[in-house]
Amino acid sequence: MKYEIKHHIRGRIRLRIIPERMTCLQADTLQYYLETQPSVCRVKVQERLGDVVIWYRGEGKEILKSLRQFHYGDVYVPQEYLQNSDREMNRLYWDRLVNHVIGKGIQNLCFPPLWRILITAGKSGKYLWHGARSLARGRLEVSALDAAAIGVSLLRGDYKTAGSVMFLLGTGEILEEWTHKKTVSDLAKSMSLNTERVWLWKEDQEILVEAAQISPGDLIKVHMGNVIPFDGEVLEGEAMVNQSSLTGESMAMEKRKGASVYAGTVLEEGELLLQVRECAGSSKYEQIVTMIEDTQKLKSSVEGKAEHMADRLVPYTLAGTVLTWLFTRNTTKALSVLMVDFSCALKLAMPIAVLSAIREARNHQITVKGGKYLEAMAEADTIVFDKTGTLTKAEPEVAGIVPFMDVDPDELLRFAACLEEHFPHSMAKAVVEAAKEKKLEHEELHTKVEYLVAHGISSSIQGKKVIIGSYHFVFEDEKCRIREGYEETFESLETRYSHLYMAMDGYLAAVIYIHDPVREEAVDVIRKLREAGIRKIVMMTGDSERTARAIAGQIGVDEYYAEVLPEDKAGFIEMEKAKGRKVVMIGDGINDSPALSAADIGIAVSDGAEIAREISDVTIATDDLYGILTLKLLSNRLMKKIGGNYKKIILFNSSLLLMGIGGVIQPTASAFLHNGSTLAFSLKSMDNLL
Repeated sequence: MKYEIKHHIRGRIRLRIIPERMTCLQADTLQYYLETQPSVCRVKVQERLGDVVIWYRGEGKEILKSLRQFHYGDVYVPQEYLQNSDREMNRLYWDRLVNHVIGKGIQNLCFPPLWRILITAGKSGKYLWHGARSLARGRLEVSALDAAAIGVSLLRGDYKTAGSVMFLLGTGEILEEWTHKKTVSDLAKSMSLNTERVWLWKEDQEILVEAAQISPGDLIKVHMGNVIPFDGEVLEGEAMVNQSSLTGESMAMEKRKGASVYAGTVLEEGELLLQVRECAGSSKYEQIVTMIEDTQKLKSSVEGKAEHMADRLVPYTLAGTVLTWLFTRNTTKALSVLMVDFSCALKLAMPIAVLSAIREARNHQITVKGGKYLEAMAEADTIVFDKTGTLTKAEPEVAGIVPFMDVDPDELLRFAACLEEHFPHSMAKAVVEAAKEKKLEHEELHTKVEYLVAHGISSSIQGKKVIIGSYHFVFEDEKCRIREGYEETFESLETRYSHLYMAMDGYLAAVIYIHDPVREEAVDVIRKLREAGIRKIVMMTGDSERTARAIAGQIGVDEYYAEVLPEDKAGFIEMEKAKGRKVVMIGDGINDSPALSAADIGIAVSDGAEIAREISDVTIATDDLYGILTLKLLSNRLMKKIGGNYKKIILFNSSLLLMGIGGVIQPTASAFLHNGSTLAFSLKSMDNLL
């Protein structure tokens, strides 16, 4: 590739590609190629100007060398990368906006008066039709007001005013649609599938492989709590699959042999053996976009109130127009009133403010699945935290293994890792990582694995039944016992660690110490959440009373509950809601899913189980708890901005009405100021809140 260096400072270089213009596909290909270079931090490619800005680490010589070797046809770009690019959409709306403005300029400067009149009359048809249709339904809406203003201007022969009104309305429509599409696209991308590794079924065993290695026709195993990574057909197994990401239905659907399953859905119960039908592009991105746009998920109640208020104010504007004409007999003054309505700014600025806040949240690695959840977070007064992986470190470590049988501790760790590697939980990951560090091979020693939510795992290894999980599961549910001679060892277990119990054939085999330290920022975040308006902070955990009490005292929560089951968490949240409280639930595990669904707003930590991320209303990808505080502050400021917008819109448009009645401004000026202020309020609503 040929290029010209336009500007170069250490860490940043700007180039001009020769030839300058690129297609959107070429620009995406070049951007992907540069982003995959080891020393590149960030890339910005402008396809029309041929400009490329590269931020890099170290020396820039390697980047320039790789650019000289670059050819569009030699680079493979993943389908998902191209699918998630907004380049074509941004170009489309930018072209529409520029053409709209240039077209108006050419019309005013180059066309003779008669042509301008005919063009204005022709364009008015769309607005008059929408207004007539609104009236035919017996509803006085904004479209009727727009049609009246344009129609009266045409009847008076004031084609200039009619044209200006339509130009400003058209500009507002393009900007609103562009902002909405961009935000929905960002939201859909965050909800799209991003599976890295899957369980390949080959030669009657499961092998963990990269998702990129899977081809159509391959067999894969999907366990409970995981997202289905590809479209496929069920060959074996029975399961309940949550398809809400595609259909919007919250109830899980039963899937048996012969049924079709789709990428992005979640396996809630059971397990399935699938034959892959599609790989590339199987994230169902388009279906997710359609689902978002077709539902009211993006709507907060403040947006709904704005729309209802906007429509309710239309009759008052029309009444003011009629009264002005009756009292003054001055058509110009009446038309000046008609050109002003409160509804345009209310209907445009409020949704844009909410959508822009969702987009800003994405910049902070926070995915919000709808505007109503920002409103719920602003109103929230109670937060319920899960402990493990949320208030404590997302990466706990194995601190030691206490054997309760005559077997080497490393061998016991190998057995534990063999079972735990199938399930996404922070403690399970700690066991698997400990085995990996010791280079303990554990390739599928077991038979079928059964996972019991909030209890543990059961399987068979070398003909022996092996279970691993909580004290309650091992000793109370499974009635396991301690071998004779090990009672004293059990009584002297260290209390500073969390305990994971493993038993074989009905006897305790090992206790695994899990070092799960509290996050350093937990105390500061809880204090600042109180300052931001949270009045009650609760910690709930399946861990022991001893561990829960110590951590609760350390971080300063108001209440804590130990040894709780998933239904206990959900039941507590329902009780709090019944008391009139707005409740936030924060968790990361499969056992948190019922509580996440029950809360007014469920927040999942992205490093947790896939089912928790799927069911939650918000996902936070930051590696600390400050993301929760950021979400609360963002939500508070959004509601404050919306309240301020209400006051400013009402005040400004009321002053325009008074000036129109007093004859201070003419209809053209009234239309310009009204529509201009609508755009100004809308653009201002796009400003960052933090």
